[in-house]
Amino acid sequence: ALVERGVSLQDLVNGLNALGIGPRDLITILQAIKYAGALQADIVVM
Repeated sequence: ALVERGVSLQDLVNGLNALGIGPRDLITILQAIKYAGALQADIVVM
């Protein structure tokens, strides 16, 4: 099955920022998405 274009990472981050999600919570959310297998990327926290 083909998967249609989804939401970009930038779209997701912008949406979470619009909801008032702080940086630490944003990192936690992105790590959870990666752990669930829905994000194929390396997350580097500086």
